[in-house]
Amino acid sequence: MKLKSTILIGAALAALSAFTAQAADTIKIAFIDPLSGPFAATGTSGYKQAQYAADVLVNQKGGVLGGQMFEIVGFDNKISPKESLVQLKRAIGEGIHYIMQGNSSGVANALTDAVKKHNDRNPDNLVLFLNYSAVDPALTNEKCNFWHFRFDANADIKMNALTDVIAANDQIKKVYIIGQDYSFGKAVAAAAVKYLGEKRSDIEIVGNELHPIGKVKDFTPYATKIRASEADAIITGNWGADMVGLAKAIGDAGIDAPVYTYYAANDGITKTIGAAGKDKIRLIHEGRVNPPPTEEYLAYHLGFKEKYPEADITQFRIANALAMLARAMNETNSTDPLKVAGALEGMEYTTIQGDKVVMRAEDHQLMQPISISVHTDENIVLDADNSGYGLVTEKTISAEDADIPPVGCAMERPSS
Repeated sequence: MKLKSTILIGAALAALSAFTAQAADTIKIAFIDPLSGPFAATGTSGYKQAQYAADVLVNQKGGVLGGQMFEIVGFDNKISPKESLVQLKRAIGEGIHYIMQGNSSGVANALTDAVKKHNDRNPDNLVLFLNYSAVDPALTNEKCNFWHFRFDANADIKMNALTDVIAANDQIKKVYIIGQDYSFGKAVAAAAVKYLGEKRSDIEIVGNELHPIGKVKDFTPYATKIRASEADAIITGNWGADMVGLAKAIGDAGIDAPVYTYYAANDGITKTIGAAGKDKIRLIHEGRVNPPPTEEYLAYHLGFKEKYPEADITQFRIANALAMLARAMNETNSTDPLKVAGALEGMEYTTIQGDKVVMRAEDHQLMQPISISVHTDENIVLDADNSGYGLVTEKTISAEDADIPPVGCAMERPSS
């Protein structure tokens, strides 16, 4: 009897130990973005934000499923679609079922195709793609994919809002469009032409130019052409080093026209622009920064700055993606990507900025309020690049007013 009791107790302890080990397991999330090369500053910044969001919004609150913690694992894709596929394969090989990516729609297009093909062939080893910033509209239009969820507003949604502001300004008669020569830059240009034509047919497009992504060392020739065009406004989707270079050239050329942008803040861009961009640079983005919308967000932002003094919260959508992922896991009591994807579809969530957002089930596009802010050093609570300059919100457009229905999305859903 004593031997039997000892065996039973040992089995019970072993089972408890296995359960405890399982509960303490980490849920790894592959962060596939540029961690080296010309866009390393943007990718590294996002990586830090993902790690911080996982820690503060998930792990410090007990994790998910009774104690499992999120672990963000960095994979350097060097902003290359080909290298991204190599890193995706590596992540899957390491047993990772969740990937995050945001920099470059060209990369996102490659990843969404690869994830779908992988899942079709490996239904017992599924992968879910959390896209936090690649905004080519095709990703949730004709290329919509059950395994892909976008947490940023797409380029058309943003341009629709930006052109509302431009169209309301009677002083703008000429517009110059400049961007990076790849899918996202082309989408921005096409949307600008489309919506300006619909809203202000009198506006003349005096330039519509694409430049090589990540390869232009000196944007002075482009700034010279912009100045010669006598444009009353500039529209650009440039980001990372290309936005820094363009902003510097525009400032050096003494161009006074307002510049309407997608990514002209933080990661050295705000510091580079400085006084030359005051009341001139405008950014369209999710959420709000100044004034801070909630005390919870203010504490979150300041906590990040304390941990990373040289960095900033530049892509709050990363935090939203991870918080919503955690909720989906808790609601389904599972880390199974199929069940988690089902919970994400149609999910309504209130961010720590106080915004109500909805993951549209039809195309997996997050619908959220959109803000347009101005670069300034006045009324700044949270600055960028430790520069004294930051973003003050001038206008916020509701999720309902920003809504653009998907076109050509015929999503195929798993049978089980």
